[in-house]
Amino acid sequence: MKGAHTVKVAFVGKGGSGKTTLTSLFAAYLTGSGRPVLAIDADINQHLAVALGASAEEAAALPTLGEHLPLIKDWLRGDNPRIPSADAMIKTTPPGRGSRLVRPFEDNPVFDACFRDVAGVRLGVTGQFTEDDLGVACYHSKVGAAELLLNHLVDDAGEYVVMDMTAGADAFASGLFTRFDVTFLVCEPTLRSVGVYRQYAEYARDFGVRLAVVGNKVTDDEDVEFLRDQLGPDLLCWLTGSSHVRAAERGRTRPITALEPHNLDALATIQSTVDATPRDWAKFHRQAVEFHLRNARSWGNERTGTDLAAQVDHEFVPGPPALAGA
Repeated sequence: MKGAHTVKVAFVGKGGSGKTTLTSLFAAYLTGSGRPVLAIDADINQHLAVALGASAEEAAALPTLGEHLPLIKDWLRGDNPRIPSADAMIKTTPPGRGSRLVRPFEDNPVFDACFRDVAGVRLGVTGQFTEDDLGVACYHSKVGAAELLLNHLVDDAGEYVVMDMTAGADAFASGLFTRFDVTFLVCEPTLRSVGVYRQYAEYARDFGVRLAVVGNKVTDDEDVEFLRDQLGPDLLCWLTGSSHVRAAERGRTRPITALEPHNLDALATIQSTVDATPRDWAKFHRQAVEFHLRNARSWGNERTGTDLAAQVDHEFVPGPPALAGA
């Protein structure tokens, strides 16, 4: 199972560090070279569509994963005998024999309902908080739709799945942080931003999460020296201040080739890093099962009235072979 060239990546970091900007730049860089990209905006602020080039009106009109959760559950359940109904599924329910595994660029009812093309990127958004959510709901109830989809998503060679995650350590409120081959933490040359990196690195260490740091908003050699001193070998590359990004933030979208050469080189480094990272499908599924059992014991069994451990198919491993067998 090891060695398959498949790529799921996430961008995380302190709020305001520029992770949405980095997500959009990387997606544009990939599509500019002909690579297919499926992107998910799982940040509570939901700015990825605009960063990719959509107008505010177009972004507001996008369907959301959260509002289509019943459809997502029903489609992914398939005829898995361990899952009697869509209502019995929670955000961590792992796939098993009979479940529907989905490819990131296929046509199916979930993608038709929840994803749209934005600047050549197949984009899904989890959805913003509404007035009805305030005081009664957790944002991770919306992100759960994305977690469920990623658990069943089988990307193959040359396909890229990119997520803009929630800010800071909020990413650890679910098992979603283990769903990626590489997690890029976007770090400004400040102590606060470095503090978020250290917290993230500490939490991620026990789960074998591949973490790399991308410096952002770097203005001079002193900034670079600070990042190197604080981050050591985890610092992969850095981006400098960008007139290209400022133009996009003012509504004047330019082609990715207009990005400054140093920043293009940084994006190339990010791509080469993920391309060199193998996928271990057995580990991917093992961690999905681990977090499903944690959630089942914590709240899922009580909420559904069933023992959700029975949903686990211990003989199943997702991935292209399982997809072919289905």
